Order: sequence, then structure tokens, then C-alpha cells
Amino acid sequence: MVRNTLEYVANKDMKAFAKDPKTIYTAPDKETASKHLKTVTEKWEGQYPNAINRCHDNWDAVSPIFKFSKDVRTAFYTTCNRIANSSYRRLNRQKSVFPSSQALLKPCIWQHLRS
Repeated sequence: MVRNTLEYVANKDMKAFAKDPKTIYTAPDKETASKHLKTVTEKWEGQYPNAINRCHDNWDAVSPIFKFSKDVRTAFYTTCNRIANSSYRRLNRQKSVFPSSQALLKPCIWQHLRS
């Protein structure tokens, strides 16, 4: 969620902005996360409306994870990051230049479908 929104934020505000979405996905339950989302929206919507729109657009994909405990959620996103990063490193060793983001994404997807 944070990575998806940071592409719309200026470099000078990235650290400050990145702290706020983290409060959303580290919330103990869905209601608290929803309140944090409203707070983040009020704080940043005027300056970075596209980033905030990404948060709202992805809410349906993010919100079901609150059914699980905080420890399980942490395991989900750390494991997913580890898998994605290892796949990226493996592909990057094989090919040093990717003409587009799609050129990198396609082999990652195929690799995960095979396993």
C-alpha cells in the first residue's frame, strides 16, 4: 500500500507521507484502520490527491487482511516481500536491462504461476 502511493509523492515529503499509511495497515482492526485512512485523507488529500486515491482504490484489497491477527498479517507481508524481492534479484541477475516495467513484471508473474 505504501509503495503504491509513494510514486505520487514528492521526494521531500516521502518520509513524512510514508509514516501515515503505515498507521493504516498496522492498525489492530478494520474500524481503527478506517479511522486512520480518514485522518490520512484529511491530512494529505489537498497536496497529493492521486496518492490518496490509490489508498481508497486499494481499500477493498487491503481491508480483508484485518480478519487476521497482527502477527499473522506481519507474516503475510514480510513473506510476500521476501518472495517478491528474491524473484526480482534472480531475474535481475539473468538480465540486466528491462525496457519497461512490464518487461520485469511478466517473468515475475510467470515464475510464480509455475511454482
